[in-house]
Amino acid sequence: MRNISKFVNRLCERSNSEVVFNPYHDDKLAHNLEKYLQFMKTEKGNKILLVGEAPGYAGCKMTGIPFTSGQAIYQFDHPLLKKLRHTVSLRKVESEKTATIVWEFLAKKGSTPLFWNSFPFHPHPKNSPEENRAPTKAEVEEGVSYLHELFDIFKPTIIGGLGRAGERCSQRAFKDKSILYIRHPSRGGKPKFIEGMDRIVI
Repeated sequence: MRNISKFVNRLCERSNSEVVFNPYHDDKLAHNLEKYLQFMKTEKGNKILLVGEAPGYAGCKMTGIPFTSGQAIYQFDHPLLKKLRHTVSLRKVESEKTATIVWEFLAKKGSTPLFWNSFPFHPHPKNSPEENRAPTKAEVEEGVSYLHELFDIFKPTIIGGLGRAGERCSQRAFKDKSILYIRHPSRGGKPKFIEGMDRIVI
């Protein structure tokens, strides 16, 4: 578990800017992520790495855990979420549509893939920290180094991109590997997301 602690500590060192917020400056959110990654080391399905775009302002920015929201952690009857809800600390419990769709799907499955983002910090427009924006090319390039480190920790055998942004980042990070594309569940993508996830999550 030492590698996980080292990984989380490196995330904590990243500075904020006018257009990027690092949730891991909050010790509680850094702890939440570390517990998530520790739990995932023993989770069935952790050989599947699914890469999204970036933390949303109502989701990962508030929990520290990719593709979750406070409400999802407490709402769904899923073994991993049950572990998390007894160990995580949340400043605020909010709902996020993507997280709800993801865990509504996983609550019916027996395994849980490892979720990450192409840029693991919250990108937002200047003077609008409660909005989301797409990461820049430079930010995605920065995210590649974190993806490599996460890969070394978990050694996934399947890598998938959730949405085209996640797919592009995964292809950039792992040029010698086949990247599976899965439709992102937002903006009407829920049916295609479920269809894609059903192919790899049992």
